Amino acid sequence: MEMMTEKITVDVVSDVACPWCYVGKRRLEAAIEQWQGAEIVVNWHPYQLDPTMPEEGFTRDEYLVNKFGSIEKMQSMTDHLTAVGKEVGIDFDFGENWMSVNTLHLHQLLHVAGQEGFKDQLKERLLKAYFVDLDRLNNKEVLYSILSDFGWESNKVDLVINDKEIATAVQQQIAHSQKIGVTGVPYFIINNKYAISGAQPSSVFLETFNKLTSLESIIKGDSCDTSTGDC
Repeated sequence: MEMMTEKITVDVVSDVACPWCYVGKRRLEAAIEQWQGAEIVVNWHPYQLDPTMPEEGFTRDEYLVNKFGSIEKMQSMTDHLTAVGKEVGIDFDFGENWMSVNTLHLHQLLHVAGQEGFKDQLKERLLKAYFVDLDRLNNKEVLYSILSDFGWESNKVDLVINDKEIATAVQQQIAHSQKIGVTGVPYFIINNKYAISGAQPSSVFLETFNKLTSLESIIKGDSCDTSTGDC
């Protein structure tokens, strides 16, 4: 058996608009907190469940009716997510004030935040804004307020989300994830070799960290499907 590396890298492909990505983030963090072995480095990578989403976004009712035919059909899914969320400290709110938005500009902000060293913190903030606080993340004033906590002026926010080169870089990363076979998010790639698909329990991450050289198959769990949008 190969010796365990001195550092474990976890590359996470996810979308801000994916509730299971939020759950998966918390479960991964819980596993890392319990882990007593090699240093773990987490790298966040972008994905868009619905790149065709208009900039103005959809209200909860518009989104659920357009996607699934009715609000009632999705009640069991949102109830399940709400219950699971409470287990990991997330107070999901899928009430009538929830809104679905195009996330490309959010990934652009995260891209630059990564260059400046606060990608993880901004990722958490945007997920909370999207699913708990129900902030309108397609509203520039909301983004100005969030990014001001990280020292950004409003003009910098505008520059980043209007930068076509940054948008292209994000889209290229998404295309790369699709090329390597990512079909649902969250998707975790460990040491660039082993994959865990879906928001698995923390125990699965811990087992993987412990048995890096023996895990050969992709472990599947709850996720958001990139083709249908089902969660």
